[in-house]
Formats: sequence, structure tokens, C-alpha cells
Amino acid sequence: MINRLINELMAYGMREYLVDEDDRVYITNRLLDLFGQIEFEEEEVTEERALVDILSDMCKYAYEKGIIEDDTVTTTDLFDTKIMGQLTPMPSTVRRMFKEIYHISSKLATDFYYKFSKRTNYIRTDRIAKDEKWVTETEYGPIDVTINLSKPEKDPRDIAKAGQAKKSGYPSCLLCMENEGYAGHFSHPARQNLILIPISLDGEDYFLQYSPYVYYNEHCIIFNKQHKPMKIDKAVFKKLLEFVKLFPHYTAGSNADLPIVGGSILSHDHFQGGGYVFAMAKAPYDRNFVIPGYEDLNAGIVKWPMSVIRLQGKDIDRIVEASDHILSLWRGYTDKDAFVFAETDGTPHNTITPIARMHGDLYEIDLVLRNNITTDESPWGVYHPSADLHHIKKENIGLIEVMGLAVLPARLKKEMALLEEYILSKKDLRSSEELEKHADWVDGWINNYDINSENIHGIVQDEIGKVFVKVLECAGVYKRDEKGQEAFDRFVKTL
Repeated sequence: MINRLINELMAYGMREYLVDEDDRVYITNRLLDLFGQIEFEEEEVTEERALVDILSDMCKYAYEKGIIEDDTVTTTDLFDTKIMGQLTPMPSTVRRMFKEIYHISSKLATDFYYKFSKRTNYIRTDRIAKDEKWVTETEYGPIDVTINLSKPEKDPRDIAKAGQAKKSGYPSCLLCMENEGYAGHFSHPARQNLILIPISLDGEDYFLQYSPYVYYNEHCIIFNKQHKPMKIDKAVFKKLLEFVKLFPHYTAGSNADLPIVGGSILSHDHFQGGGYVFAMAKAPYDRNFVIPGYEDLNAGIVKWPMSVIRLQGKDIDRIVEASDHILSLWRGYTDKDAFVFAETDGTPHNTITPIARMHGDLYEIDLVLRNNITTDESPWGVYHPSADLHHIKKENIGLIEVMGLAVLPARLKKEMALLEEYILSKKDLRSSEELEKHADWVDGWINNYDINSENIHGIVQDEIGKVFVKVLECAGVYKRDEKGQEAFDRFVKTL
């Protein structure tokens, strides 16, 4: 059986340009060693099976033969990544190819690298296909919503092993360059099929890679070669704009650098980007203004549920200077009437989420004003999803959500199906422990529709999308009402 599977995998590698004819015997022998085999016979492969099916059968074989001790998701992920590591070319080879293609076209280079990351199974396309995605039309334009189902749930056996495993400080985190080729363990994913692309931003060494669980088209991560904390400063604006100069077909942004309004990995300096046009990028100026000393730049407030200042211009350095000017003033800005405090008891609260892109021949940067202050009434954050929205979204609002893509928890998939069943059968939602939290929300919109089995799913999707808009409005420092916009204008006048 393993003879046939190795032949299938090698045929896949040849077909997907991972394996060269000159390397065929060498890689075959490495696979034989991995499976404890000493003999091999080449067979003609007439049926092209999906990679996921070949790897699944290989993992089953390995479990049956005692090569791996469990058939859990984590164990098989570690092993099938090890298998793909045998087919993955050396970093120097991939980087040379990327560089050669980049000289022709930056887009062709990222096209090559993205396809390569999928061919090696670093991006697990079969799992990403499970994500539920839809678009909700709102007053701010079409909002993207996804329920993340691509990250598999941990098996209790894996959790137990992770708890027993010896703690390691290598690599320091999931974003460190030392992950390239790393075998992983129960607390750290395997990365033998990860190849990084080095780039230089504002004189510093960074690496480009794709997210293994892409939330949107060509979702990439740009991270510092050094393991050092995230910080929003003048240099970040320069790096983001230099990145979109290198890859003008991509967007690049950074999470904020403070807890609550920041990302999940604040310990390692990194950005996120990709080849997707988010709703925020399509949002127009709500009103324009002029920043004294920067009359050459287009500046204005964006029509968006969060508080966004947009700058446009042809000179990167001028945009960087203006962005730093805004950041410096925002860091120290307090407006008690608007409940904006730069700090309390020495703890800073004001920061910015920046997003850069090209707009025609202009460089464009959106500066999203963030504040992470908490109170006894709002322990999760004053500018955080309010408690009545937690049944849909309770987590922090990071860069991806800021740009208009809701990344919702996997639990909602099951809850939506059950909710639709209860609504169609006219059952009491409050009688279900799982659905009780959704009852008040459903009461607010159920009478607006003539619901049937054909339209119920789309209705629930749209109503979830509307909740996400409210989530973004909660995260906005300045609300979209008259009082909030007057307060926003007070800050703009300080510029």
C-alpha cells in the first residue's frame, strides 16, 4: 500500500512543480526512510487524487504500523507536514525563483509564491473551504463575514500531551524566522513546508509569508527578523508604505500596539496584508480638511463606523511625516467631554491602527484612532463590543475586523443551524441553553420578515452582518452621531 501512496505523492509533486526529475530518486528514498521501507517499485499513476486524500491515507498507514502513536488531528498534522517537508524545495531555491519572477512583475512573484504555499500544503485549502462566508449590504457598503472553521478543534489527547510536554523557548513565537523548517510538537505547529521570502523595509530585515489559515485572498504576514515587540511609530508608517511600493497590488496594515485594541501577538513586530480590497478601502471621504503644513496631501475623515483619518499623496515621506504628526497629537490627546483620555494613572490609552495601500497613482494610508480605556461598567473596554453583542462577537477588534471583515467564532455555525430550526418550528429560544443568549436579538428583527425555509439562512446571515456593523461602531472612538462627529472635528482642529 505505501508503495502506491509514495508513487501517488511523487506524481503529485512532479505535477505541481515541487519535484524535479533530477531529484525524484533522492526524495523517494527519503520518503521510504520516513515509512521504514527498504524496497520500492515505480508504478504508473493513472488516477489523480487530491493531496489531502493521499496524505490522509499515508497517516492512516503510519498509525496502523505504529510509526505515529495516535490518529489525532495534531499528531497527523505533525506527520503529514513532515511528509510534505520531503517535497518542499530548499529556501534558497524558492527565494531565487521569487526574485527572478519579481524582476518581471511583483504580482507574478506573489502569484507564484501563493500557489507554491498551497502546493506544499502549508496553506491547507481543504480546511479553508469549510469556512462559511457571506456579504451583508450596509450603509457603509458591503461588509464581509466569515465563520472560521479552518482551525480544527483540539483533541483531548492532544491537549493532555501539550500539557505534559517540556516547555521550549525555541522558536520564541509563531512569527519567528526560526519556524522555517521547524518540526514542531504538540504545542507548536510543524513548519517543514514553510519557506520565507526576505524583504527590506526602511532599512530593516523582514520576511513575507502567507497565513496558513487565510481569512481572505492572499492573506500574508510581514514580520521582523528580530523578535521584538510591536510598536506604532513613525517607522511603521514608512515600512507599510514601502511595502505597498514593493507590492502595489497588496494592502498592508498593522494592529495597534496596546492590549484590547491590539492583535493577538504583540510580542513580535509584524504586519498583515494581502490581495483583497476590503470594504474600508472602498469607503469614501465623509468630509475633507487641510492639515497646516501638509497642504499637498489629501486629508479627510472616512465614512466608516470606526474613527478613520485618510491621507493621500505621491510622496511617501510627506505622508509619513503627516501620519507621525497625527499620531503624536493623538497619543497625548484628552477630551473629557468625549470620554477620551490619553492616559489614566500613567497607563497610556491612545494609539492608531494604520493601513496602507495604493489608490491609483497615489499612496494612501488610513489612520484608525483607537483607545483601550476600561471602566468598572466596561471591563472589556469602553471602545469594545458592548455586552449585548457578545452573543455574536466578544473578542477584540483587530486589524482584519477594522478593515471590514468579520472573523466570527466557529461555535456560530452550529448555533445558526439550531437557531434556524427553532425559528422555523416556532420554538422558544429561551428554552435552549445554547440559544438563550440570542433570544433578545432575534426578538428585535423576527417580525420584520415573512420567514420560510427558503430565506431563513440568508436572513440570519444578514442580521449577523448588521450586528458586526454595531460591533465596529462600538469600537469607534467617535460615534457616527452629531455629538460624536463634533468631538472628532475638535481633534482634527488640533492638527
